[in-house]
Amino acid sequence: MSDLVTEDPQRVPQRSRKALTVFVTGVLAGGLSGAALGVLWWSLAPRVSVVVTPDRVVPEGFQPQEYFSANISFGALGAIAGVLVAIGLVSMRREHLLASLIAAMTSAVVGTWAMWWVGSHLGFVDLANVEVPDSTVLDGPLEVTLPAMLLMWPLGSALVIFVISLGDSLADRKRRRSQST
Repeated sequence: MSDLVTEDPQRVPQRSRKALTVFVTGVLAGGLSGAALGVLWWSLAPRVSVVVTPDRVVPEGFQPQEYFSANISFGALGAIAGVLVAIGLVSMRREHLLASLIAAMTSAVVGTWAMWWVGSHLGFVDLANVEVPDSTVLDGPLEVTLPAMLLMWPLGSALVIFVISLGDSLADRKRRRSQST
């Protein structure tokens, strides 16, 4: 059974899939790509050095570049993933962009969570329960300290769908204008 639909013989046929299929595909794509990007984030982002003493864990001096790099790499990977996943979902259901938007936003939530969870739990050491006789310098856990970076995936997806819907609207307006004259 073909999924090509032709309403107007002069228009190029579009693919028509059910919204549930696009939604499930988005959730799966978000989860799998988020987990893979979590590994990539873990391998790219620098760690903050921390001093572990028997009674506390503190950062070793002022290290803004490590925090900044971890946040920026998380945000950049999320934005790229948001753009690519949204393009894939829109290509599945171009005729109904609201279904693509819902699938992309759900994919973004699942993907961002998976990326954060995998990246922050790889190589995780419970520093609060590490027993050291004196102070020791270790690599601290990877974390996102700027909450706005968690929104980069959804923003990338929403931007793609906005641009596509704006383009479709302008093309439709141009087509109607040319038909009326």
